[in-house]
Amino acid sequence: MTKLVVASDHTGVALRTRLAQACGALGHQVTDLVPDSTDRVDYVDYAQLVCERIQSGTAELGLLVCGSGIGMQIAANRYPEVRAAVIHEHYSAEFARAHNDANVACFGARVVAPDFAVSVLERFLSTPFEGGRHQRRVDRLAHLGRAPVGVATVVDPSIS
Repeated sequence: MTKLVVASDHTGVALRTRLAQACGALGHQVTDLVPDSTDRVDYVDYAQLVCERIQSGTAELGLLVCGSGIGMQIAANRYPEVRAAVIHEHYSAEFARAHNDANVACFGARVVAPDFAVSVLERFLSTPFEGGRHQRRVDRLAHLGRAPVGVATVVDPSIS
């Protein structure tokens, strides 16, 4: 059983609710941080709530929904421990987990149909991280942007 935390902005309420229900039916422990209204809210606030739960370890994976999924992804990826990916089809869902160890799935309520989104999320949740050569790359993500300006980062040419 995976501990999931979910949230959306006002455009994603219906899809978030549908995805949260599907996760619960699959046996995952779901914490829904709402909103339940379609009154306008800022997606940044809800991305922050989810990412704080990921950082603290009270949730293993997150799910964010906005109109396109892009705003949520941008906001979530401001957190070093978060690897958020917009996933609207099975290939991206699988490889976001397998190669990037993505821990937050972002959906666009205006982009993907609810039943298909459930199928895509199931693929995301059922795909394990492959580790191996991908682990080294994921480990490096936590250090990006932390070097002082003007300091070059040496890229290992042997990384394939």
